[in-house]
Amino acid sequence: MSRMEYGKLPDGRSIDRFTLTNSNGLQVQAIPYGAIITSIRVPDRNGKLDDVVLGYDTLAPYVRNPSYFGAIVGRYANRIARGRFTLDGKEYALVTNNGPNHLHGGTKGFDKQVWDAKTGDASRGATVTFTYRSVDGEEGYPGTVNATVSYILTDKNELIVEYRATTDKATPFNLSQHSYFNLTGASRDVLDHEMTIFADRYTPTDTTLIPTGEQEPVGGTPFDFRKATTIGARINDSYPQLRQASGYDHNYIINRTGTGLVPAARVVEPVSGRVMEVSTTEPGMQLYTANTLNAAGKSGKTYSKYFAFCLETQHYPDSPNKPGFPSTILRPGTEFSSRTVYTFSVAR
Repeated sequence: MSRMEYGKLPDGRSIDRFTLTNSNGLQVQAIPYGAIITSIRVPDRNGKLDDVVLGYDTLAPYVRNPSYFGAIVGRYANRIARGRFTLDGKEYALVTNNGPNHLHGGTKGFDKQVWDAKTGDASRGATVTFTYRSVDGEEGYPGTVNATVSYILTDKNELIVEYRATTDKATPFNLSQHSYFNLTGASRDVLDHEMTIFADRYTPTDTTLIPTGEQEPVGGTPFDFRKATTIGARINDSYPQLRQASGYDHNYIINRTGTGLVPAARVVEPVSGRVMEVSTTEPGMQLYTANTLNAAGKSGKTYSKYFAFCLETQHYPDSPNKPGFPSTILRPGTEFSSRTVYTFSVAR
């Protein structure tokens, strides 16, 4: 574990970068601004290390760019229709920042806050823990929430993300880690990455990407990744759900029994041999294929459409307005607890 200054915010506050390294040389870097993961360096089948997440070389672009690269998104990850919900008989109005809808906590969500940071117990691996106090009324949400996110890098090449939160008033709550992955080391697009998603159903959306409330089978559709399939195999099909999102931007209902950690996805990049597996305690996972991406990134690279994929483990979008979806309401006296594990390896 090491720590050094990364940059300064416009108000003069200094932001440090924490570097976690395991015994195999795998390295994760994160900053307290947005609890952002700025870099994940993993080996290919020849042992060559490359950075497999998109982002920037310096702090300033993270502050001014709305792409959510590597950030923790919340207080509610994903979309809430029309920025409104009713809770215990009272209607709440949130900021609308994605057409008519509320996205990833609003104009100043958790991704744009400075979290407190400390290094943690190293018994499980190199650890940094970020905490943030979101006050009552922030971006329209009720209740003061105390949230904690820990990044733990183990010698099994696991990046464990642990989330905890409490509140003093009932509130919708749904956090996710929004890294954009490219297992080539961001040398080309991700259309040839081979993806498996352990889900028999997904939640189709309307034209503003709000779930309709239906939970449709993936069988016979371009959303069927139950067997390893390249991301690009069907992304240009004339399927209405794909066309209205210009690619994949949909929530999958992870196959599970019980409430523990279960497999959500496996991705293989065939040239480098890099493999990433995702497991989670969450009921859903958003697959997003960077459908509108256009940014100048690290080392002078230009990030364009389909240059990354996101696997955002989460509760379902718009759950506060969908009684048939698993509840996302956090209440006083209870604790939100969630865990997602990214495991890196190579295919020989």
